[in-house]
Amino acid sequence: MEERTGGDPRQPEPAAGKEAGPAARAAAEGPAARTDPDPAEQESLERPLPERVRRRVVAFTGDALGGLTIAELPPPLRQYARFTPQRRAKFGGNAMAAALESDAAFRQRIASRVREQLPELTGALDEGTPPPAADPVDVAAAAYILRPSGWAKLVAAAGEEAQRAQAERAGEEAQRELARLRDELSQARGAARDEAERGRRELEALRKELDGTQRKLRSAQADVRRREASLRKLQEELDAVRSAAGTEKAALDSEVRRLKSRLAETESALEAGRRAAREGRSVEDMRVRLLLDTVLDAAQGLRRELALPPSETRPADTVDAVEPGRMSPKDVAARALSETDPALLDQLLALPQAHLVVDGYNVTKTGYPTLPLEKQRLRLLGGLAVLAAQSGAEVTCVFDGAELAAPVLLAPPRGVRVLFSKPGQTADELIRRLVRAEPPGRAVVVVSSDREVADGCAAAGARPVASALLLKRLARS
Repeated sequence: MEERTGGDPRQPEPAAGKEAGPAARAAAEGPAARTDPDPAEQESLERPLPERVRRRVVAFTGDALGGLTIAELPPPLRQYARFTPQRRAKFGGNAMAAALESDAAFRQRIASRVREQLPELTGALDEGTPPPAADPVDVAAAAYILRPSGWAKLVAAAGEEAQRAQAERAGEEAQRELARLRDELSQARGAARDEAERGRRELEALRKELDGTQRKLRSAQADVRRREASLRKLQEELDAVRSAAGTEKAALDSEVRRLKSRLAETESALEAGRRAAREGRSVEDMRVRLLLDTVLDAAQGLRRELALPPSETRPADTVDAVEPGRMSPKDVAARALSETDPALLDQLLALPQAHLVVDGYNVTKTGYPTLPLEKQRLRLLGGLAVLAAQSGAEVTCVFDGAELAAPVLLAPPRGVRVLFSKPGQTADELIRRLVRAEPPGRAVVVVSSDREVADGCAAAGARPVASALLLKRLARS
């Protein structure tokens, strides 16, 4: 006996004489026993099996496949023999459906197994009266496998019934789904109404809040405008205060500079006084001493010039008279020299303790006005240095410093005193002060072409000469 793939191997084979229906008898007798074709085999389906019927046919075949031997199975199905019924239906469904349709012997073996599993249903199908309570899908699947007389109609009717049942179930499900959707729609509409009502309430609250916010904003904007106007007013007042403060500060700075200048002058005068006190003589003592030196030098010069022998004082010496050889700067002009003759200047500077005071810019602008001021000063001072060295006289050169923005960096040449007038003072005033500072009787020569300066210096006892005279004398050096 061949090995079976499923079922109980000890189960006895059905008896040969047992009644089992036409299909069972045909399967038991084998192909040799059938001489005439079965009319049921000639029937065919007008349309393919419904899908549900097909799945049930494959399920019946998969369940029945385990009771057959390997030899009883068609070759395409043998690979699924050891599978479980569910795996057979899943992986071999198409092969089993094809074998049932094309292999009548295999279908009869499957029909025998179905008869054993569903005896009541198969018996009713053999009698041509399927039970009314049976599942139409089971009826159609069993009829397709057993192939009783009129099986095609049973399959079609069962398929239609299954479709109607499916349609009814689908309709019921659709009705239930429609009812559910209607409930959900009603709930959604209610929720939407509630949400809309809540939204309207929130919108109304937001509108009220917006109105309050706008009122606050307008009030804040009005406050801002008022504060901006106040700020502009304060800014204008601040600018006015700053302007007044700047003007006052400028005035105070000017006053401070003036006070500092006066303080510097006072300190300079105080230091000069202290220096004079330390040296034990005052300004008047210095004037008397200078006059004394002048008289002594003049006397010695006259003694040398007249070659007078030393003599003792005689009573006649006390008689008031003009001594021969005594002359002043004014007497020099009586020697028949032109006012433009450089020899006149030499004679004046030859006097004892002569002091030459030069109006600097008056001379330079007369002699070389095209040069810059700095070069004018340097050229004049260079010539005065040579003249001082040749004559031995005291030389003072005065420049106007009223227009200077800063102190002049200048190293005076040897033998020449260089002075600049202070701010607010002209060089003419400084020259007159220098002349008045000299003691009466000293030979003071002032070089300037300014008539006012010349007249003022002459009134103070000095001898004025023109700038052209000094220029000619310097050109000769």
